[in-house]
Amino acid sequence: MQMKYQKLGKTDLEASVVSFGGWGIGGGSVWSDKSVNVADLEKLLDLAAELGINYIDTAPVYGTGASEQLLGEALKKGRRSKFLLQTKCSLNWRNDGGNFHYERDGYTVNNDTSARAIRKDVEDSLIRMQTDYIDVLVVHYVCKSWPVEETMGALATAVQSGKALYVGISNYDGPHAAEARKLAREIHLPLIINQNRYSILDRTIEKNGLKDFAREEGMGVICFSPLAQGMLSEKYLKGIPSDSRIAKDGRFLHADDLKPEKMEGIRRLDEIAKRRGQTLPQMALAWDLRDPEITSVLIGASKPQQILENLGAIENISFSAEELREIDEIQASIAGELDACRKV
Repeated sequence: MQMKYQKLGKTDLEASVVSFGGWGIGGGSVWSDKSVNVADLEKLLDLAAELGINYIDTAPVYGTGASEQLLGEALKKGRRSKFLLQTKCSLNWRNDGGNFHYERDGYTVNNDTSARAIRKDVEDSLIRMQTDYIDVLVVHYVCKSWPVEETMGALATAVQSGKALYVGISNYDGPHAAEARKLAREIHLPLIINQNRYSILDRTIEKNGLKDFAREEGMGVICFSPLAQGMLSEKYLKGIPSDSRIAKDGRFLHADDLKPEKMEGIRRLDEIAKRRGQTLPQMALAWDLRDPEITSVLIGASKPQQILENLGAIENISFSAEELREIDEIQASIAGELDACRKV
């Protein structure tokens, strides 16, 4: 399989079209029930680099610092230069301000986009990841309690100090994205990416104009949850396994999402994938990757085989008009919209 690359926005940075998502390696009931140690992660990153993946996404809140700490230990051994490293700011568990976001595992996570909070987020992330700089610093969630001028100003300070090279936004709606982009342009802030949920089943960024906005503004589009919170993972084709996240938690995916009529549609998607010689997850990733406006798609992995299987999607990202029509019909009949308010 031959990895492909796209530029991040209007920069010269070339990112692999499939990127390594650090969500699951954080552990804890919020992010994952998997346990990944440094040795495991080193093997995953070595395989990712060997296969051409050069882009890592994480966040302080993934495992309340655990994801960044694990990456720091793994990257410090000669691997840092092989990857573009992206992390986020705004969600923290310090209990020193911000708006309530969620509570789990004994922690209260707040969303705080004040300059003070962003400075602290950046400093803590650099320490945890044992690095001098962040390639792309992303605001995890918009927060209406602080003016966009303060948030963008704090990002500009991070760039001017060399602690971040570029910045981005995530989970922003259209008006807030436009406001952030306008101010960034005025203060010459290199706001280069917009990161959002996007999949066969969840096409919110098409409907709300965010995808068109990114194209018009020359911003990269980074997609997370390409498997629609696991609905397109094959895990639920025969029902809900007792050890699955939905059976244990249901925070990101609910039993209502797996009603019989929806699962029948997903099984029809699986049939299309088989006709294409792909697994359902591979087809779901290929569907995202077929679009030249999508810069990179995040995949999570706790085992080498998961990376290898996911990258099989690259081998066939071409869809016939009939395949796309059939996929669209299935999506329209079963999906609606996944709840955009589910916090990630």
